[in-house]
Amino acid sequence: MIGAIAGDIIGSRFEFHNHKSKNFDLFTDSSVFTDDTVLTCATAHVLSVGGDYTKAYRRFFKAYPNRSYGGRFQLWAEGLIEDPYESWGNGSAMRVSPVAWAFDSLEEVLQEAERSAKVTHNHPEGIKGAQAIAAATFLARTGASKADIKTFVSHRFGYDLNFTLEAIRPTYSFDVSCQGSVPQAVVAFLESEGFEDAIRNAISIGGDSDTIAAMTGAIAEAFYGKIPPEILKETWNRLDTTLKKTILRFLESIGVSNPFLQAI
Repeated sequence: MIGAIAGDIIGSRFEFHNHKSKNFDLFTDSSVFTDDTVLTCATAHVLSVGGDYTKAYRRFFKAYPNRSYGGRFQLWAEGLIEDPYESWGNGSAMRVSPVAWAFDSLEEVLQEAERSAKVTHNHPEGIKGAQAIAAATFLARTGASKADIKTFVSHRFGYDLNFTLEAIRPTYSFDVSCQGSVPQAVVAFLESEGFEDAIRNAISIGGDSDTIAAMTGAIAEAFYGKIPPEILKETWNRLDTTLKKTILRFLESIGVSNPFLQAI
């Protein structure tokens, strides 16, 4: 999940100011956490202490109300929409990465990804997007090859992953749908040579930069095993105390040592 948070923060300043190149400063004073980080932490909170996704997402929204949430999610979080709202947006996929670390079987991961998604994103595409990112992250952390991850995601979820970033970069535009951003995030990982390269890939195509980078970062962290210390440090320094405590509690609950210790 830290890979997702790092991707979100790095991508935050490019969401509405796309940068069609891999050449950019990873962090500036404008690099901040957005709704992707907030709701990823909300997912981690449920997995580490129990509870209900609906209550957790609404609680974290109220604690961090101005973090670029989608319009319908905001209405739902404020209680103006009570029930799931058939969303196929990538909000379900951006927040799902902790699920991939909290369970020991792929089937459990797929089931929990659906549970986390459908409180808001109960459209089949919204559920599928969450499951795809969770599954890819789980496979990455359990030793699957890039070829195996590509095959599973394409066959299980029907996503076409047979394109290159170079081919889509000139024309790819802002798309918040799962079907229009999850495949791109997966390919950004598949073409990468390391964690940082994966994030640069994700941002270089433009579009919904923070969310694509968050989804790519989740898979890349699991596959490569480590996030560069300088990225960890910059990420940690941009989080507040509550989010830090939520992350550390989740890491403890899954038996993972604190990766920030050497970076801070």
